Amino acid sequence: MEFFTPLHADTSPGLAMALVASSQAPLLLLDDDIAIVGASRSFCDAFGCDPDTVNGLALAKLGAGEWNAPQLHALLRATFSGAAAIDAYEMDLVREGQKPARLLLNALRLDYGDGEVPRVLLTVTDVTTALLAAKLRDDMVQEKDILLQELQHRVANSLQIIASVLMQSARRVQSEETRVQLHNAHHRVMSIATLQRQLAISSSDDVALRKYFEDLCASLGASMIDNADRISLVSSADDTVTKANVSVSLGLIVTELVINSLKHAFPSRKKGGHINVDYLADEKGWTLTVDDDGVGMPQGEGALKPGLGTGIVEALSRQLGAIVEVADRAPGTKVSIVHVA
Repeated sequence: MEFFTPLHADTSPGLAMALVASSQAPLLLLDDDIAIVGASRSFCDAFGCDPDTVNGLALAKLGAGEWNAPQLHALLRATFSGAAAIDAYEMDLVREGQKPARLLLNALRLDYGDGEVPRVLLTVTDVTTALLAAKLRDDMVQEKDILLQELQHRVANSLQIIASVLMQSARRVQSEETRVQLHNAHHRVMSIATLQRQLAISSSDDVALRKYFEDLCASLGASMIDNADRISLVSSADDTVTKANVSVSLGLIVTELVINSLKHAFPSRKKGGHINVDYLADEKGWTLTVDDDGVGMPQGEGALKPGLGTGIVEALSRQLGAIVEVADRAPGTKVSIVHVA
């Protein structure tokens, strides 16, 4: 690998110096003693140098000695020897009375040929402002994430309070129809609170579905199943990681389907009921399944009419580009949300 640029035989050192002097970029042309042969006007303007006196000055004596950096000089000597080239080397330029500047340096040996002494072209870019802007942007993103986490916690806590009020109201009312409606509202508020709580402890961008579904089902079971011996709720998922907005939709679907199973699948069973949540993805797409071993789907006159939960599942599935498939397990019911890639 060559670490120098050979110039055409009729290209004179004077032409190289003229190009450096007229460059709009901060450039230095250095000799083998690490002394300045030529400097661009932009370099002098950027670093407070006198263009009339800079030529012939050792780089180490430039300014107040702030360029006297042993590591930089060692790299420049290696560049002269052809053993290396400086590529995106960063250094801090410390000047009295000024804030440190972060510089990005690149150096290349210029070989003129015909016995001419080689030179090194050093380009200097002040990236202080760019780094400061990047840090400010990162700080703003971090602050936004903290505020978002706090908001999610507050929303989840508020939903828990609302759910408690709904449950207390359900215990006091006399109308059975009103009580059922209040219970349904309580379940849905609890489902949203559960999702908010899970998202509050998840990444703001990516969510690992295995842990997400495990925690979701644990929360649903704790809040909606009064007797774990009567009904168990378990989940299984692969190692899929998805965006937070997708996980919210999947979580809402799971919650609605679990609520449906709890309401209708085990009307009289005393123990041993099972609800399973499963997620599996491959190169062909993904499938989310919620199944139970309950009484199955009523037929004929006893068939249930599609309700709010069914509409929610179908709407969320369409948003995800998936279809809903319902099958009778005999016993039990299996609902699959299928997305084909």
